[in-house]
Amino acid sequence: MGERILVVGGGIAGLSTVLALARAGKDVTVLERDPPPPDSSADEAFERWERKGVGHLRHSHAFLARLHMLIRDNYPELMKDLLDAGCREIHFADNLTPKLRQQYVPAPGDEDMTILTSRRTTLELVMRRYAARQPGIHFETGALVRGILTDRANGKLRVTGATGEQSGERRDWPADIVIDAAGKNSQMIEWLNEAGAGITEENERAGILYFTRHYRLRDGIAEPERGKVPGAGDLGFIKYGLFPADNGCFSITLAVPEIEIEMRKAVVRPEIFDAVCAQLPGIARWTSAETSEPISKVFGMGELISRWRHMTVNGEPRVLGFFPIGDSVIRTNPLYGRGCSFAAIAAEALRDALDRKDPAARAAYYHKRLALDLRQYYDDMVKQDLAATRRARNAIDPDYKPGVKVRVIKSFAEDAILPAVRSDIELLRTFMRAFHMVERPNLWLRDPRNISKILATWARGKRRNADYYPPKLGPDRDEMMKVLGLSPTADVERLKAA
Repeated sequence: MGERILVVGGGIAGLSTVLALARAGKDVTVLERDPPPPDSSADEAFERWERKGVGHLRHSHAFLARLHMLIRDNYPELMKDLLDAGCREIHFADNLTPKLRQQYVPAPGDEDMTILTSRRTTLELVMRRYAARQPGIHFETGALVRGILTDRANGKLRVTGATGEQSGERRDWPADIVIDAAGKNSQMIEWLNEAGAGITEENERAGILYFTRHYRLRDGIAEPERGKVPGAGDLGFIKYGLFPADNGCFSITLAVPEIEIEMRKAVVRPEIFDAVCAQLPGIARWTSAETSEPISKVFGMGELISRWRHMTVNGEPRVLGFFPIGDSVIRTNPLYGRGCSFAAIAAEALRDALDRKDPAARAAYYHKRLALDLRQYYDDMVKQDLAATRRARNAIDPDYKPGVKVRVIKSFAEDAILPAVRSDIELLRTFMRAFHMVERPNLWLRDPRNISKILATWARGKRRNADYYPPKLGPDRDEMMKVLGLSPTADVERLKAA
C-alpha cells in the first residue's frame, strides 16, 4: 500500500503539488474548505465561484515564464485546456518597445520567455478540472481543517494527519505526509509550534496596498495596440499594471504605498480608480468608455508581508512528515508576480524529495532546494520593497534632500540601466530571463559584457540617449491629487506630526 498523502488547500499551490506528485505515481487526497467550481463557463466562475480561502482570487494574475515552461513541458494537455479556455500567451516579442520591435530577430530561448495570463478564476478552474481527471487525485470539498495530528518518533515531532470537520461532522484524516498548501492564512505552523516544533520566521512589510478592477472590451472593439508608453510603470506615489486576460477581459492593478493614506482611502471608489487610470497614458485607452466597460468593483488587498519560514536548524528538520508549500512557507509581494511560480517550483522539489525513503532526508532535501532555488529571488524582492518604501516616504517629505550616493544610484538605474535595456535587445533578453526566473536573479548584472554596455550608455549622457527613455508615464503626485480632488499636503502634515 502506498503512502497516504494529504494536501490541505486546493488553490494554485495545492494544484501544482498534486499534479507534480501524480506525475510521480502518487495517490493524493486534497482537502478543500471551499465548494467545487461551477460546472460552467469561465465567466460564470469569475462571477459565482466562492473561494473564501483565497482572498486574492479576483486580483490580477499572470504565470511568469518559468511556470509557463513547467506547464508546457510537463502537462501539454493542461496547456491546451488553458488556451482553449481563453488564457493568453504573451511572447517575448509582444512586450518589445516599438524601436526594438523593428529590429527584432527571433533567437533560441525567446520561446522560454512567454507569460501565461488570464483571470485567476479561469486559471484555477481549468487546473482544477484537469487535476480531477488524473488518476490518483481525489478532492474532498467542504473539509475544514482545524488541527493537526502529531506524535514523536525518536524524539522528533512527526505529523500523522489532520483533524477538523466536514458536512457538520468531526473528521480525522490520518496521513503519512501532510502538505500545507492552505496559503498565507494557514494556521498549521502555529499549531506545530504549540506542539513544540520551534519553527521560526523572518518577515518584512511590502509597504504597499493593492487595488484591482476588471474590465471587458466592448463588442467589436480590439485591444489597443501597445505603444511607446508601457502598460506597467512606477510613478513613486503609485504603481500600475495592465493584465490582458481571457475572453475579452483585462484587469488593472494599482499599488499604492502604505504612507499614501489619502490616495489609498480614495482609490477603492470606482470613480476614483477610473479617474486614476484616465491619467495614465499606458492604460487610459484601455479603460476609456469607448473601449471597455467595468465588470467588477474595486478589490482591495492589504497587509502584504514577505515571509520566509525556517523549517530546519543547521540542516536538521524541526518536524517530519510535513511540507509547507506556497504562501504557507514563503510569502512574497505580489507586485513581482512570483508567488505561483514559487509554489510550482517548490512542488517539483517536493516531488524529488519524496523519492527518498528517510523522513528526515526528505525534509532536509526539500528545504535545501527551496533555499537554493528561491532564496536569492526572495532577498532581491525584499531589498527592492524596502527601497521603494523609503522612496515613497521621501517623496512626500518636503524637507528630504537626497545625498550624493542616493543621486548616483538613482542615475545609474534611470540613466544607465533603463536606456541600455531599452536600446539593446541582447541586454533586454538577459534582464528578462532573470525577471522570469529562467536564470538566477542579478546574474546579468555580474556579466562584464553587460556592465560594459550599461556603463557605455551612461557615459553617452541623457541627450544622446533621449530616444531610449520611456515617455512620461503619468502626472506627478501633486497634479494627480489635484485631478482627483484630494489634498496633496494631508499626508505631508501627517508625516510631520508623527
